Amino acid sequence: MASVGFLYPGHSAEDDYPRLEALLGGGVRLPLVHTDIGEDAHRADALLEMGSATRLAAGVDELKERGAQAVVWACTSASFIYGWEGAHDQVRELSATAGLPASSTSFAFAHALTALGARRVAIAATYPDDVAEYFRAFLKSAGAEVVSTRGSGIITAAEVGTWGREEVLALARAGDHPDAEAVLLPDTALHTAAHLPALEAELRKPVLTANQVTAWEGLRLLDRPRYCPALGTLFARPTE
Repeated sequence: MASVGFLYPGHSAEDDYPRLEALLGGGVRLPLVHTDIGEDAHRADALLEMGSATRLAAGVDELKERGAQAVVWACTSASFIYGWEGAHDQVRELSATAGLPASSTSFAFAHALTALGARRVAIAATYPDDVAEYFRAFLKSAGAEVVSTRGSGIITAAEVGTWGREEVLALARAGDHPDAEAVLLPDTALHTAAHLPALEAELRKPVLTANQVTAWEGLRLLDRPRYCPALGTLFARPTE
């Protein structure tokens, strides 16, 4: 049984993870522990505190008690906000604390793009423009060419968590670009697990969403890929 543990900030779209676990079928467990979000704000100072080593370490023991074999910080903004090197330091410290392989949603996006062979991307973000720019810079450090970046000006994860199917589809449409080989929706506060087929049918290209790539990254850490077309192109390659 593959078991990937997730550290998830606060409460917004955490119900994506039981849905992801169900869609992935037997043999996969995705336990989740909530971290203290601190101030719920897509703002640099708040995000740096949200992703601090102390806040992440507080949830590690519970994940290990629940059988986690790897741990992923299920937050994009409070990982890319540290920059390329700082985000590496963040997951190295998390791995050392947990004694397990570790990663974050920001690196999940980078690794997913490599797996898909997609280099030119469009960002469709819920964040304010200045925070979305940090993600653009992070992806550039990962070797991606960001052909467009669209922010939505949403300050809190709580508000993002209220968005439904139509808002998610509208965000993706607005953020798409003709030159993009994939469209990225980077907020783990956004419910997307139920909408991946509709998103890719609408845009006619791979769509990567935060909770989707976070689950994929955890399985990648354990070398346990899964075939699940209901979770989009990223999961649509048959595995041995």
